[in-house]
This record gives sequence, structure tokens and C-alpha cells, in this order.
Amino acid sequence: MPTREFYCLAAVAIVLMIAVFGTSAVARAQSVPIDKFEALQHGELLYRLLTPPDTKPGEKHPLLIFLHGAGERGNDNKAQLKWGAEFMLAAAEKYGCYVVVPQCPRDKKWAEVDWSKMEHRMPKEPSESMRLLMEVVADMQEKLPIDNDRLYIMGLSMGGYGTWDAIQRYPDMFAAAVPICGGGDETGAACIKTPVWVFHGDKDTAVPVERSRKMVAAIKAAGGNPKYTEYPGCGHNSWSGAMAEPELPKWLFSK
Repeated sequence: MPTREFYCLAAVAIVLMIAVFGTSAVARAQSVPIDKFEALQHGELLYRLLTPPDTKPGEKHPLLIFLHGAGERGNDNKAQLKWGAEFMLAAAEKYGCYVVVPQCPRDKKWAEVDWSKMEHRMPKEPSESMRLLMEVVADMQEKLPIDNDRLYIMGLSMGGYGTWDAIQRYPDMFAAAVPICGGGDETGAACIKTPVWVFHGDKDTAVPVERSRKMVAAIKAAGGNPKYTEYPGCGHNSWSGAMAEPELPKWLFSK
């Protein structure tokens, strides 16, 4: 079985591909079946919806929210599928879940906080993008056979910040969460009721690993029991290792 270091080396290989072959080679390596994700829009929020392949009348299905990072912002309703599409497709196939993948507009954030700081306080109001996303989720709960007890959220980098913000802002909403290389408000850790599995690379220079370490420590101090995986020698691309963890889907959808 590949080691965690293997996945970090794979991320380095992608960077080398860019340097040697240009972005076209990387685009081919990261191509995803976009047609499987329906393109939709709610106000200014563009999003993609993945429907489980087998739905039966009267059957309820889990819902997974996937929040992308800063580099995938825009208005093409495609870039947000750059990372994690294979994970989402496999989850829909095996666990029969709906997946909603919103795209944050350029210059907006899932949580309007300063990423350069070593800590932040949760803003009083959700960001505009988060507010619109919650409206999308509410509409899906009304119109689709969603199991309201099985709502899950995960995100990477900027989406990791958004994941922390969501489970702190809406503490009774999610059955489980996976914040990857993000950060939250440590002073509000006691309000987190959601089971979390946190991921980060210890050599991350974009989002310091201390952001995850401090959140995990704060949850433990408040009596919680978070799972935490830290990849030695790994930089910012810890999501590659996280989404390759064989136990992650099983853990997530067991909640």
C-alpha cells in the first residue's frame, strides 16, 4: 500500500509536470467527467450537483458538500472540480450520496477571514458565498430525497477554512466534517458538535500546520475527540493524501 510520503511525492511530480510539459499535461492528468455533474446556479453562486446513480422512491440519501480552494474560484462552474472529483464520484457510487460542489466567485471566500493570520475570530455573519450555499442546501432538502441526519461537509485550503466556519456556525447541521489544511476559531471550539477528521501537511507554507494543530487541541480541551492526520514532509497539497485514505469514506459515511 502506498505510504503517506508517496502521496506528497506525487504532488511534487505534478509541479514538475507543469515545469517540464506545461499546464496542458496537468490538465490531462486532472481531467474529470464534468458531464456527470449537473451545472446549476443560485443567485451569484454557481454550483455542480452530482446525483447518486441509483435512487428509489421513498429512499433517502446522504448529501456531501465539497468546498474548493482559492485557486479554483471564478465563474466557469468547472474549476471547482479540479481536485476531488474522483473521490466524489466514488462516494456517490458506493454510498448513494448527492454531492454539491459550489464555486466561490473570484475575490470572495467561504469564510471572510485573513488567511495570513495565525488565528482569527469567526465573523458574526456568514460570507455571501456561504449564505447562498446554505440556501442551496435548504432548497435541496425540500426538493430532493435528502436524509437530513446525514449531511457531510469537507473542504481544502480556503475550503478547509469554510468547513471549520460551517461546523462552528451551524453546530447541529452536519453529521461529520473533513477540514483539510484550513483553520478555524479556536475560541469557539467548544461549540463544535460535529465529528471531524482533520488533515494537514507539516511542511505547509501556505496555511501553517499550527492552524489545524490548534483547532484539534482546542476541541480536545473542550472534551471532544477529533481525528487528526498530519503528513510528514508534505506541503500544502495534503488533500491528495487525505482523499486517498482508504478509511476516510467509510468513516465519513458511517456518521
